Amino acid sequence: MRSPAVPPVLYWAPRVLTILLAALFSIFALDVFGMHLGIWGTIVGLFMHLVPTWLVLIILALAWRTEWLGAIAYIGLALWYFVWAWERMHWSAIAIISGSLLLIGLLFLANWVLRRPLPARPA
Repeated sequence: MRSPAVPPVLYWAPRVLTILLAALFSIFALDVFGMHLGIWGTIVGLFMHLVPTWLVLIILALAWRTEWLGAIAYIGLALWYFVWAWERMHWSAIAIISGSLLLIGLLFLANWVLRRPLPARPA
């Protein structure tokens, strides 16, 4: 259970933002229906387009109680996407996706830091 030092808004913010980011990734996957690939091509294309959605949701499931894991995973994913997309995407797309992942990672890090018990003071 989380300690009283973590405000509820800080506890819920990275979790809700991750779900919203997964919804955004899922909307991006809808472009596969305009490609006229046939039924099997559409199914495979939809599966491939939804990989980022599943990735952030799997990390969320792992990070729900283990905030440090979420912090490392989301910050690492933000840095990886930033480097990967640098020459491939417009800077605004990089800022939205990588920035969102970085923000979520930093919020999980804040959760973890605030939840840790303070060391006992020597008498």
